[in-house]
Parts: sequence; C-alpha cells; structure tokens
Amino acid sequence: MAKEVAGQIKLQIKGGAANPSPPVGPALGSKGINIMEFCKQFNARTQDKAGKVLPVVITYYVDKSFDFVVKTLPVAIQLLEASKQKSGSAEPNRKKIAEISWDQVKTIAEDKLVDLNCFTVESAMRMVAGTARSMGITVKGTFPGNN
Repeated sequence: MAKEVAGQIKLQIKGGAANPSPPVGPALGSKGINIMEFCKQFNARTQDKAGKVLPVVITYYVDKSFDFVVKTLPVAIQLLEASKQKSGSAEPNRKKIAEISWDQVKTIAEDKLVDLNCFTVESAMRMVAGTARSMGITVKGTFPGNN
C-alpha cells in the first residue's frame, strides 16, 4: 500500500553541504521531518557535486518519512560556468558580458532536458538561449535546428 503524501518542499542547497541551519532546518523541522537524517542522505548523494547549488524536491509523508529528488543544476549557473563569468549583467539589454556557442547551449539543453517542460532538444535550446539573453550572454551564430 502506498504512503499518504502530506506535502512537498522545494529547496536549493549546495551539494554535499546540507546542515541543520537555515534554510534546511526550519523548512524541515516545521513539517516534523528528521533533519539530520535528510542532511546525511543528501550529503551522501551529492558529494560528487560539492559546492554547486542543487535544487531538491522533498516529498514528505503522513508518517514523517520522506523521499527527495535532486534536480540538475539551474541553467543560469551552467551558463555562468560555460562563459566563465561570476554573475550576469546588471543591464542585459545594454551591457553584454560574454559570448557562448550553440554547441555549448546544446550541451546545457541536453543536460537540463529532463527537468524542463519541453520535449525536443531544439525547444530546450531556445529556452537556454532565452535565459542567456536575459543574463546578458550572447549566443554566437544562427540557430542550428530546423526552423
């Protein structure tokens, strides 16, 4: 018999660095979830991605047990890594901070495709390119997909 779901919590935590301090502790403690157990499991599962901010969706049940799913890195962070920048542009419509190629956009789109609400790599590439544009990152060349 399936457990009855009580709710979900969405957090962004650095990989391998979950601890009971805010935001993790108060979010889980208010729902009655064992904070230390979550921290141990999360850190064990994400030690290979240490230091990177990872979105996590925690599903907790009526009996106070929980499951969690670690999502892929946010597109904005992957774009900053690809362009070797520290942050996006303060004025993305006027000041461009970097250029990336469509090949880089494609690798990010393929990596993130499982978490996006689209079905083809081309539409995922358009979403990634839109995020890049809103950060002040220019994508070089013309779109390689079928128009």
